[in-house]
Amino acid sequence: MAEQTASPAIPVREEPPEPPATPAKSDAAVVRDALGVGIAVGLSGFAFGVTSAGSGLSLLQTCVLSLFVFTGASQFALVGALAAGGNPFTAAAGAFFLGTRNAFYGLRLSQLLALRRLVRPFAAQWVIDETTAVALAQPTRRAARIGFTVTGLSLYVLWNVSTLLGALGAEAIGDTRVWGLDAAGPAVFLALLAPMLKTATERATAALAVLLGLGLLPVLPAGVPVLAAALAAPAVLWLRGRRAGRDPREDRAPGDRREDRAPGEGRDPREDRAPGDRRAPGDRRDPRKESVR
Repeated sequence: MAEQTASPAIPVREEPPEPPATPAKSDAAVVRDALGVGIAVGLSGFAFGVTSAGSGLSLLQTCVLSLFVFTGASQFALVGALAAGGNPFTAAAGAFFLGTRNAFYGLRLSQLLALRRLVRPFAAQWVIDETTAVALAQPTRRAARIGFTVTGLSLYVLWNVSTLLGALGAEAIGDTRVWGLDAAGPAVFLALLAPMLKTATERATAALAVLLGLGLLPVLPAGVPVLAAALAAPAVLWLRGRRAGRDPREDRAPGDRREDRAPGEGRDPREDRAPGDRRAPGDRRDPRKESVR
C-alpha cells in the first residue's frame, strides 16, 4: 500500500490591515476654522488701504484693486513698487508673476471641489492662499467645499470693507511710515509664507530669493528686484537635479576609490588572485593535489 504523504500546507499571505478611516469633521467645526482664517486675514485689508492711498492711488483705484485682483501679496507688491517710484508696467508685471501661483492652486482645487461649470468662474475669484489651505486641510469633499466657501466669502467681504476704511482713514493717519504701516504688507506676506516652507528645497529657494531681492534693490529700479528674485526657483531646482544625477562614487575621497589605491593597500587579498585561483568561502583544496603541481 503506497504511503500517502501529506502535502505541505501553503502559507496564506495575510493582508495588511487597512488604515483607520479619517475621522469625520462636523460642519460647525469647518465653519469655525474657516471663519477664524477669514476674519484674521481679512482685517489686514486695512493696512493695504492705507498703504495704497499713501502710494498715490485714489480711493476708487484702491477699492477696484481689492474687488477684482483680490490677492494680498500681488496688491501689496504693486502699491509698494509704485510708492517707491517704480514704473507702473514693472510694478504690474511683478504683481502678475506673484499672482500666477493661484493658477496652480486652481488645478488642485478643481479636482478636490469638483464644482459645476457654471460655478467655477465665480469660485475662481476666491482661489487664493487662505482658501486653498483651508480646503486642502479637510478630510472630505463636503468639508472642503464648506471650508472654501466660508473662507472665501468672509475674507472677500472683510478684505474689501477694511480696504475702504483704510483708504478713507489714510488722510487722518498721515504718513504711513511714521506708524510703521508700510511694513504691514511684507509682514502679512511673510506670515503666510513661513508655514509653507516645509522642505529644504523650499527653504533654500526662499533664502536665495531674499538674497537676490535685497542685493539687487540698490542697483535696479523699483519692482525689478521682485522679478529677479523669481529666478531663485529654477536655480535651486537646477542644482537639485544636478546633485541627484551625480555618480555617488564621485563623492568619495580620492583615497577611498579603488583605482586610487596602491597595490595591496586596503584591498581584499582574493582580488589579487588569478581568476582560476579564486575560491568560494568554505572551498578547501587538497594539499596533495597542490604538491603534484
